[in-house]
Amino acid sequence: MDLLSPEPGLVIWSGLTFLVLVLVLGKFAWNPMLGAIKEREDKISQALKAAEEAALEYKKIEESRAKMEAESRLERENILKEARAIKDSMIEEARQQAKEAAEKVSADARAQIAKEKADAVTELRQQVAKLSVEIAGRILSEDLQADGKQEKLIEKYLNESNFN
Repeated sequence: MDLLSPEPGLVIWSGLTFLVLVLVLGKFAWNPMLGAIKEREDKISQALKAAEEAALEYKKIEESRAKMEAESRLERENILKEARAIKDSMIEEARQQAKEAAEKVSADARAQIAKEKADAVTELRQQVAKLSVEIAGRILSEDLQADGKQEKLIEKYLNESNFN
């Protein structure tokens, strides 16, 4: 037996066996194997679609998170700006109130000083007038002290004169 020159009967039987094997495998094995492969292919395809959907969902969630973060940052900045504005307005209001109070105290003090000055000037006028009348009375040897004549004379001269 030579391997390089096969016998025709062996070739026919080998070919026939191969055809029977292919037919039996095609009928019983290929369809279930192809079905299993198709089923596996479908599962892989579904898994890939689910992964793509999950990736899209993750992207949406990430965008939403970034948007919320930006909004919260903006809101925080707005709150800080508002707080600064309130603080500045409160400081300015307190400064204005302090200024007004200081001006009022100053005006009251000026009014008090002016009143005391006027009182002092009036009192000084009265004393100068009394002394003047007294000196004049002594000079003229006239008695002006009786019956309030001196007081009337002082008031008369005070009203006529203008001391500033």
